[in-house]
Amino acid sequence: MHISQNAEIILKTSRVPHAFVLNLLTERESWIRKKVLEIKKNPPVKVSIADEVLLFGKIYSIDMPEASSLRVKLEKMRAHSVQNTIKYYNSFYKEYSSEYIIPRVSYFSQLMDLEYKTIKFRKMKSRWGSCSSKKELTFNTELIKTKKELIDYVVVHELAHLKHMNHSKAFHDLVENYLPNSKIYRKELKKTKISTF
Repeated sequence: MHISQNAEIILKTSRVPHAFVLNLLTERESWIRKKVLEIKKNPPVKVSIADEVLLFGKIYSIDMPEASSLRVKLEKMRAHSVQNTIKYYNSFYKEYSSEYIIPRVSYFSQLMDLEYKTIKFRKMKSRWGSCSSKKELTFNTELIKTKKELIDYVVVHELAHLKHMNHSKAFHDLVENYLPNSKIYRKELKKTKISTF
């Protein structure tokens, strides 16, 4: 069972009787109501893909100097369509993520005395980041749209997995050691919904 960003209830199951589904919904009613209320209290941030960009939790004009590469691409676009525009936006966010997050990873990895092998960026639906057993760090390009302190939290969180490949007390203590407000950031990140188009 999943609640979408539009507060729709999505239930994936094998073929079961209608009564089973109704019973399940009744059993999970309090959880459903809680999730729907959270979504309504924290609606996703939306921007106009015609003239705005979302960076670090704030909406900026596409005329800002930092968005010059995006403007150039949009101006050179041959086939104007929503799909092509979104493609260029996603490319811009990936580039911006790389430029901002890599130095943050470098800074915290030295501070924490932890080594990683590679950093990757891609758009993900349900995760802000990941750390593989091969010491490969992957960050969601949507992360660049959140606040800087939340970005740092994800960076430290994934780096901490280089030492603890779990979410044990030792793992959380390590994160907390470098980010004293990590519990607050974790809660805020769970409530953060990104939906720009």
